[in-house]
Amino acid sequence: MTGSEASPSASPSASPSFRLAYVPGVTPGKWVRIWNERLPDVPLTLLQVSAAEAPDMLRGSDADAGFVRLPIDRTGLAAIPLYTENTVVVVPKDHIVAAVEEVSTEDLADEIVLHPLDDTLDWESLPGRPALDRPATTADAIELVAAGIGVLVVPQSLARLHHRKDLTYRTVTDAPESRVALSFPDGEPTDLVEEFIGIVRGRTVNSTRGRGAPTPPQPKQRKRPEAAGAGRKPTAGKSGGKNPRGASGGAKGGAKGGAKGGKGGKPRRTGR
Repeated sequence: MTGSEASPSASPSASPSFRLAYVPGVTPGKWVRIWNERLPDVPLTLLQVSAAEAPDMLRGSDADAGFVRLPIDRTGLAAIPLYTENTVVVVPKDHIVAAVEEVSTEDLADEIVLHPLDDTLDWESLPGRPALDRPATTADAIELVAAGIGVLVVPQSLARLHHRKDLTYRTVTDAPESRVALSFPDGEPTDLVEEFIGIVRGRTVNSTRGRGAPTPPQPKQRKRPEAAGAGRKPTAGKSGGKNPRGASGGAKGGAKGGAKGGKGGKPRRTGR
């Protein structure tokens, strides 16, 4: 038996793991680092896939979750949009576009704009003039830009991913923008998927949601002060509580007054 094989009886006891797919241009490193700190007992496997492959991979349970570029076919999938990227045009460094900070699609009207088959931008109408053939991938299109065949409009992260010293890029102000989302099979997320959602959304380790969240401490009950003298047993020979000073003084004074009145009280003699 090889290391990748396992008997049916061994699979239920296998350690949990998490498979995360991601499309080119997305850098999941910071989230993976947090995962490894919070869940060191659950290994995370990264799977780099093309933008076209990602949805089917998630639907087929070949990955637990994945970073995708919207729009996608949402059948059987949930998606949480995370951020939106700028769109740029990649040109040779000596191209006229390199002399400005940003351009519009109208500025590219006379350019051959390459449209690779893996393009993820949601165009209503393509800018510029079309090339004779569509490049198979963005990487192939970059090579054609370097050869002076045309220009390429892509999300900024892809321009950075395929950076070359002889190329540069500028913002296209009115082009469709690329939205990156976290996607996973539709329905109630698993505990591990919920944990990763929390990491991506910035939940702290003390959050009440997710597998790695500690049990929140219960607030201490404050002891209610007992009423004065409540629950105390009276000492033998003493009253169960102190009498007010006025009450004890009045009793004492009354006793003395009674004694004096008994001593000096003589009957008056009446005259006849």
